[in-house]
Amino acid sequence: MTRGISRRSALSGGIAAGVAVAVAKPAAADVEIGYAFRHVTVVDVISGRLRPDMTVVVIGDRIVAVGRSQDIRVPPGVLIHDLPGKFLLPGLCDLHVHTGADVIDLPLHVANGVTTIRDMSTEPRHFEMRRRVEAGTLLGPRWVLGSRIIDGIPSLWDPNFANIVKVSGDADARAAVRQAKSEGAEFIKVYTRVSPVSLNAIADESRKLGLPFLGHCPDSVPIETAVDLGQRSFEHLFWTFYGTSRKEAELVERLRDLDFRDGDYNSWFTAMHPIEWEAAHTHSPVKARTLFAKFAARGARQVPTLALHNVLDHASAYRPENDPLRKYLPKSALDLNDFVLREFYLKGRTPQTDAEWAALWELRLGLVGEMHRAGVQILAGTDVGTGEIYPGFALHEELQHLVTAGLSPLAALQSATIEPAKFLGTERDSGSIAPGKLADLVLLDADPLADIANTRKLHSVSLRGKYYDPAARQKLLDDVEKAAATMPADAVTVSLCPCHAGAH
Repeated sequence: MTRGISRRSALSGGIAAGVAVAVAKPAAADVEIGYAFRHVTVVDVISGRLRPDMTVVVIGDRIVAVGRSQDIRVPPGVLIHDLPGKFLLPGLCDLHVHTGADVIDLPLHVANGVTTIRDMSTEPRHFEMRRRVEAGTLLGPRWVLGSRIIDGIPSLWDPNFANIVKVSGDADARAAVRQAKSEGAEFIKVYTRVSPVSLNAIADESRKLGLPFLGHCPDSVPIETAVDLGQRSFEHLFWTFYGTSRKEAELVERLRDLDFRDGDYNSWFTAMHPIEWEAAHTHSPVKARTLFAKFAARGARQVPTLALHNVLDHASAYRPENDPLRKYLPKSALDLNDFVLREFYLKGRTPQTDAEWAALWELRLGLVGEMHRAGVQILAGTDVGTGEIYPGFALHEELQHLVTAGLSPLAALQSATIEPAKFLGTERDSGSIAPGKLADLVLLDADPLADIANTRKLHSVSLRGKYYDPAARQKLLDDVEKAAATMPADAVTVSLCPCHAGAH
């Protein structure tokens, strides 16, 4: 999907039993040769097997050897970490984030083992932040950056409030794609009110420029049509309900005709609900099978963002002030998140619609399970940047929701490791544990294949050739908490997330 992660020359493709790993001489005295994890259980996310008592050797930012501990002779100068009882995973991916403050979001991802993120509404500052991350002057995960959000007219958002591009027709849409390419975008993000004419133009121009397009399925476009046009991933589950409804044509027409002022998100959100409710209750298994077969055949992915839907579907019952993770966000972000919850999601709700939203949650879980069983590839994404969804922590919540929806723990892990690597075009470098791959790794205290909740039992993290042992990992969290507590009450740490109205 995107340009591959840059490869440093591999030091070794592996080693024979009993032969020491060849080590490159460090460039300077303060450069660490490498480190080895010994006596760990490697979780093979491709086969689903556990490989006990293994040693994994890292030199530079690459894995150079993986083998049974009795067969691996760690060379002099490599720091050994004996970790019996620990489980080693590839680094995790969150494929739907909106990045806020660099001293908040980025270290929270790393501390939670999220070593790759895909940003779904970018600004110039994000490209500068990524440059600093890649230069080693800012801690952060590997980072895929897309375009500004492209929406129709009227849009759900005021451009003075959110960083979007509004298009109307063929010429506007093509110009927006060309502009995004010139700004360095690695994909095009389409939004809710893009017209059919504009979407066709976006698809065609993106294809010409070698950029994938993805995002929301526009209200006025049947999801099957978007799949046919080549949309690579579909974020959230609203549009998938419409596509499986026997009344899809009528519902899409109603969505297209929604009347709201430019920038009036709550009016759209409130008016959309009864249409989604009807879609979910006119589900056609036959129509669903046809749609899901097309998804699988065309390689279109579903990013359900269940962490987001859990907040939206239970917004009336949610009490954010009770969330212990609030200590990781500054007061300005918390105040804005509370405002968004109140004004964007809760405004206009009634006891009846509250009950309907809660019922939709169970239907969403069923829909994700149905898609998975039909062969649609599910990818893990959370919508970090939306109110009350916390960087890094949310990915573990998403994995739990996916298992509740019917994925096995292995399939859930694959949705955040090997499958994102395939989707992003970085499988040679990431997604599994093997010699030659990047040493982005997560160590757990318990087996995630036995219980997906064990991904929350983080012991330590490896990223870009640096090992964050338990003390260093805890320091990352402590530093974020201190930074959040000392930010001024009126600090602006990010513009509003226009994907689903959240902020940091």
